[in-house]
Amino acid sequence: MMAERTTSNAGVPGELTSAYERWRASRLGRITDNLEQDLILRLVGPVAGLRVLDVGCGDGQLSLAFAHAGARVSAIDPDPRMLEAAGRRFADAAVMVELDKASAETLPFENDRFDVVSVVTVLCFVRQPERAIREIARVLKPGGRMVLGELGRYSCWAAWRRLRGWLGHATWRAARFRTGGNLRDLAEGAGLVVQTFRCRVRGG
Repeated sequence: MMAERTTSNAGVPGELTSAYERWRASRLGRITDNLEQDLILRLVGPVAGLRVLDVGCGDGQLSLAFAHAGARVSAIDPDPRMLEAAGRRFADAAVMVELDKASAETLPFENDRFDVVSVVTVLCFVRQPERAIREIARVLKPGGRMVLGELGRYSCWAAWRRLRGWLGHATWRAARFRTGGNLRDLAEGAGLVVQTFRCRVRGG
């Protein structure tokens, strides 16, 4: 989903570090990650010279894509192991990305700082999603854009993760999946204007 701030206007558990590595080592993981990244970059449009915030950056793959596209990137995650993995990725690629340990509900940035904020597979783990979206709206510049990507509540992938949670998987037991309508309500409740929806499949 793409939303814009008008002029009027929890983070991912640490065990996902190794899960990301396994997922991206698989053929399905590489294909779907590439599709997801391409979709996000096309939704956002040119970012060269823009300030971009990647909320819940995980191991930094999307942050790196924004940096390669010429953006000035800040990335946050509540898990130090994720930040360590992201830092290694940025160092290997010789790019500069500002990394901070922080949650989506409490962003350590001043008002009206970013042109673009990406929030991908994050809200399902956040305990206070309304607060998180309000924080994102706060740090967006007037006219800035948020890209919000989540597993749909009724998708087969979300169903599979709910099943894994019921069977004892700690990460997915804590996840809460939402409908497109739920996400629209969150964005509009924070004063953002929803511009477009897109649907895709994510595995892992």
